[in-house]
Parts: sequence; C-alpha cells; structure tokens
Amino acid sequence: MKNKRHNKILDIIKLQNVETQEMLQELLQDYGFKVTQATVSRDIKELKLIKKLDENGVYKYVSPLDSKIKQNIFMDTVMGVDYAMNTIVVKCHTGMAQAACAALDSMNYDNIVGTLAGDDTIFVLMKTEADAERLCRTFHRMIRGQSNA
Repeated sequence: MKNKRHNKILDIIKLQNVETQEMLQELLQDYGFKVTQATVSRDIKELKLIKKLDENGVYKYVSPLDSKIKQNIFMDTVMGVDYAMNTIVVKCHTGMAQAACAALDSMNYDNIVGTLAGDDTIFVLMKTEADAERLCRTFHRMIRGQSNA
C-alpha cells in the first residue's frame, strides 16, 4: 500500500501544483488513499520531495531527482534562448533538440500551448507574450547555472 501511495504522490506532483501537505492529503483522499497529515509528512520525507519556486513565484512540491536530471539535460544541450511575441526559440547543439524538448515537456511549465523540435531548434508556443518573456528569463537563468531548482 505504501509503494502505491508513493507512486500516486509522484504522479500527483508531476500533474498538479501541490503547494501544501494539506493539499496533497486531500488529493490522495480523492484517489482513495485514507491518510493523515502525519502520514503525508512521512511520505514527503521518505520521497525526499522538495519545494521549488515556479516561474509564477509559487512554491510547489517536486521530486529532486526528476527535476535535476531534466534540468541537466536541458542545460547541457541548450546554447541560446530568445522570444518573439508568444513564441520562444531555443537553439540547441546539433542533434540535441529532441532530447531537450522531451526534457522541457516533462518539466510541466505553466502556459505552454505546445512545443516543436527539429534537429537543433525548439519552438515553444506560449499563451501570451508575458508568459514567453517570463519563461525565457527562467531558461536564461537555467543555462547560466543560476537555478537551484
């Protein structure tokens, strides 16, 4: 039962922005797991979940291993980032755009409408120009190695 609950917790935090233990407890109960706040607290500790500040300034739970591996793939393959209107253009090392795009897609950033990867370029369509500008700044921090996420 504990393994199933842990797997469900990892699924939940990948799909939703979970900001508090209470929120995670409610979501687990929605999936049929009868848990107390103390159980949720132990699960968070055992899974080594951390709280990460997202691009909107909200803290949410993430798995440190998943987050770090995906960010490393992205940071190691991206050479430059810019945006025009609501589209971000990500330039990658030759042949690496597919890997960087897969890592980006799995990071679940808010307000991404879709991504398209070629050989060395990724197009990221955002909902608004402000979203594109914000995510572009996040990418710049990541590729400069200033993100601790």
